[in-house]
Amino acid sequence: MNKLIAAACAAACVAVSAAAHADAKNYGPGVTDTEVKIGQTMPYSGPASSFAAIGRAMTAYFEKLNAEGGVNGRKINLISLDDGYSPSKAVEQTRRLVESDEVLAIVGTFGSPTNFAIQKYLNVKKVPGLFLGTGANRVSEPKTYPWSMGWQPNNHAKGVIYAKYLLKERPNAKVAVLYQNDDFGRDYAKGFRDGLGDKADSMILKELSYEVTEPTVDSQILLLKSTGADVFLNISTPKFSAQAIKKMTETKWEALHLLSDAAGSISSTLVPAGLENSKGVITVAFRKDPNDPVWANDPGMKQYLDFMKQYMPNADPSETYYVFGYATAQTFEHVLRACGDNLTRENLMKQAASIKDLELPILLPGIKLNTSATHYTPMSQEQLMQFDGTRWKPIGTVIDAEK
Repeated sequence: MNKLIAAACAAACVAVSAAAHADAKNYGPGVTDTEVKIGQTMPYSGPASSFAAIGRAMTAYFEKLNAEGGVNGRKINLISLDDGYSPSKAVEQTRRLVESDEVLAIVGTFGSPTNFAIQKYLNVKKVPGLFLGTGANRVSEPKTYPWSMGWQPNNHAKGVIYAKYLLKERPNAKVAVLYQNDDFGRDYAKGFRDGLGDKADSMILKELSYEVTEPTVDSQILLLKSTGADVFLNISTPKFSAQAIKKMTETKWEALHLLSDAAGSISSTLVPAGLENSKGVITVAFRKDPNDPVWANDPGMKQYLDFMKQYMPNADPSETYYVFGYATAQTFEHVLRACGDNLTRENLMKQAASIKDLELPILLPGIKLNTSATHYTPMSQEQLMQFDGTRWKPIGTVIDAEK
């Protein structure tokens, strides 16, 4: 009888232990002991298909992690679907990911119009939309959209950073501003004005906008030049920035030219404008450029290039959008590790909002990611870069929009 009682007690202890172990694991949709399923949409087709490099890099990075055993013993299954840069298609595909594929979260979806289209749906469904590829301010407003979080510095912050630079280096500057008439341009321009504070009205001589449907911005450049401004803040995309550089050279307007980071590509903006014409222009950056020989012996760059060689052998490693996707995937990896076995949507969001001084090896020195329950913009820092006719060179130190 005593042996039977002892055996029963032992069996009960094992059962209790197993139950306690099961309770320690808390899973949401898309999670098992061996897998974490996440989703995203990307412009694999359509007018913004060059940005699909971001999704390809994220997919390849998770393949690398899976080959190394995954995260906390689980493989990451990223379902990356084409949205053609169409808001309606993004909604359709995101619904499929959430309702049919039952992903834990949406991670890294690219584009302002596509993210705007899915934002309300994800928040109503309480599905995390993490590290979204847009600089739009509204994806990082936790009071309004507690389930949406951006990744890179938002457009308002970039405007503030330029304002801080001028207040320190050229406090008596006379500034002319050109901005694209959409959320991108307006947020950027507002950040610049907010950053100047009480000096905005005296420093900004004129602000003009343009529509993306306009063939050129030549007329705006002539009007802005006529103000006598000695600094030109150009919040435009590559085509229009190239036009502006050429027109400034043609009319001998020698103002200091500040470009948006959206136009910081040497191949897409400066080559069409003329490299000689582009000397001296300034932009902002937060990630290392594989084209820059200064990073040739950098450990973080070597890791990235080794990754590209092994997991994306047919891709061009100098394309900076691959760097963008690589770093976005590393950020998600960090958050996933922090979740441990508590892989609910709620805890994923909690850990995403608890990042402290995260430094990724492919980002520029001094760039750190930080979030909190009231701060959903992981990055608020940028490094100013000036073009010397061949490459971008850093000037000054990293500027933080929030300090």
